[in-house]
Amino acid sequence: MSLRLPPVPAWSAALIAALIGFGGTVALVVQAMRVLGASVEQTGSALTALCLGIALTGGFFSLKLRMPVVLAWSTPGAALLAATAPGIAWPAAIGAFLAAALMMVVLGAVPALGRLATRIPTTVASGMLAGVLLPFCLGLFKAGATDPLLVVLLVAVFLLARQRVPLYALLLVLAAGIAITLVRGDVAPLPPGATFGALTPVMPAFDIRTILSIGVPFFLVSLVSQNLPGLVVLQAAGYTPNARTLIVGTGLTSLVTAPFGAHAVCLAAITATICTTDDAHPDRRLRWVVGILYAGFYLVLALFSPALVRLFLALPEAVIVTLTGIALIPALIGTMETMLSVKEDRDAAIVTFLATGSGLALFGLGAAFWGLLAGFLALGGKVLLRRV
Repeated sequence: MSLRLPPVPAWSAALIAALIGFGGTVALVVQAMRVLGASVEQTGSALTALCLGIALTGGFFSLKLRMPVVLAWSTPGAALLAATAPGIAWPAAIGAFLAAALMMVVLGAVPALGRLATRIPTTVASGMLAGVLLPFCLGLFKAGATDPLLVVLLVAVFLLARQRVPLYALLLVLAAGIAITLVRGDVAPLPPGATFGALTPVMPAFDIRTILSIGVPFFLVSLVSQNLPGLVVLQAAGYTPNARTLIVGTGLTSLVTAPFGAHAVCLAAITATICTTDDAHPDRRLRWVVGILYAGFYLVLALFSPALVRLFLALPEAVIVTLTGIALIPALIGTMETMLSVKEDRDAAIVTFLATGSGLALFGLGAAFWGLLAGFLALGGKVLLRRV
């Protein structure tokens, strides 16, 4: 029997999904790692580890399960990390990544916990995520005070692309931002560092306050905003994924890659949609090859990750802030829709949103923790009043 190459749509779907998944939010990931105190070398290692985890685990599951299992880094998690108050040491951040990954593994391995996870109020979790995303989107327009032309042009590109070619909007904004910066000659000299992928391990430090402030909220947003929607995408495409297998698998990948700086590898949602439709491959039984191709493209990205990190670190701060803010607008829209979707939970969701968005920090614990606590207390109070 002769081997047949995948059809052209399979190659194009995988390439587009990889470019959108990587290019749309890589600026946010770089910013998050820098806020946590990672060096240029450690940031390059983090991106390399993320791309390798996405490629190897996604390719393995696609081949084994015969379905297009598309993975991605946790974009909401990266936003949460980037919103963290400066001062957390990089080894402590690594410890929080490991704790969150271990929570994901335990959740997938214990059936009772998996059932409990499905009962987490998505309204409150979305309110917390919306509060995390809001300052970045506001920062987009604050950057207009220092570079109004850049903000106006990139927002215009974003709005026009969302009307005409919404799938490519973030990619076009990224290309426009880099092009404008190059034309104006605002790119700083590239910082010294590696060009090709390298992994730099870091000995983790486990700090309970950092785990509570970052690890627990990080685990929740990755579960609710990435893994669960990713399962829904596969189900909507006609597949029957084993949720426990995929959640444990991505959790183990995150556990292995965390010492190298990777914050989390999760199931993809938006990019997975590109790879699971009839447009990607007309035969659903053979569509798993799209997952293999997607994994292959991420191997290429892993090879050049440090060079890409250095490029983004050479861009002006206003460009990074603007690109990050625009990249998170679609996520903010989606989380606010979910946050307000259940009328009975709106008060608790709004309290969560406001507490998180305020940037409140007490006893070494960040706003995401206090936002979740406020939301769960509000829900608990509502239940108690009903019983009185």
